[in-house]
Amino acid sequence: MQTFTGEPAKRLDHFLQEKLSDYSRSRIQSWIKEGRVQVDGSPAKSSLLLRGGETIDVSPAGLPPLKATPEDLPVEVLYEDASLIVVNKPAGLAVHAGAGLHEGTLVNRLVHRFEALSQLGGEMRPGIVHRLDKDTSGVILVARTDAAHRALAAQFAGRTVEKIYLTLVHGKVGADSGRITKPIARDPVRRIRMTARLESGREALTDYRVRKRFEKFTFLEVRIGTGRTHQIRVHLASIGHPVAGDRVYGAPPAERLFLHAWRIGFVSPATGEKVTVEAPLPAALEAWLAGL
Repeated sequence: MQTFTGEPAKRLDHFLQEKLSDYSRSRIQSWIKEGRVQVDGSPAKSSLLLRGGETIDVSPAGLPPLKATPEDLPVEVLYEDASLIVVNKPAGLAVHAGAGLHEGTLVNRLVHRFEALSQLGGEMRPGIVHRLDKDTSGVILVARTDAAHRALAAQFAGRTVEKIYLTLVHGKVGADSGRITKPIARDPVRRIRMTARLESGREALTDYRVRKRFEKFTFLEVRIGTGRTHQIRVHLASIGHPVAGDRVYGAPPAERLFLHAWRIGFVSPATGEKVTVEAPLPAALEAWLAGL
């Protein structure tokens, strides 16, 4: 336990941030909510305005264990061999744990179903060679062994992995096919977003082909040569055609994001053979297209 004397005209949470600078704001807030912060012997709210002279006792809580916990939840396996597994991830499912999220992830499901996975990604991300956004559905590779992980990572780094997505975008895309090469960087104003509007950023390559045109939408097949965060979403929004359902990048709200990792092609480290795996378009997205 740590004890402090309150200072006048300061909110409790702001005061503790100054005194406990080694801890994040979210951790301090969670301690206050859990009653681990006592002001003159009683729990208090974050917004409490200190008068000065109060006795503030803080009982820090340890972090949850940094290890994926097995959970008996469904996993749709599309392909597997001695070196890897290919899974069809549903939309709304996070690949691995993150800030405030420790349960129900794809990794938690995988460590329950399979005896061993690669440990190169650490105990929080066993087997994970690449990832999909939480709201994106489709194919994702998982390495069983460290050797397979290294081999697959080398294929991604060498840009020999074929990654094709299906997406519905707003508006009428002019050309039947095209290429976007704008660099992608973190948005300096809205940190949860990426942007292709800056001159600086990481190299990114997105090719698209029109599959079908509708009155107010265009259905695209998209091939990416790089794997930047939100790459397809950012690039398509940058040419005036945000992905349907993508509120972060300017589209009206919808039940889900219309972005699906449809096909992945790679060389299996176990067999040395080229493998291509496809995940069918989810029923909800098929119904969306049919409704147009």
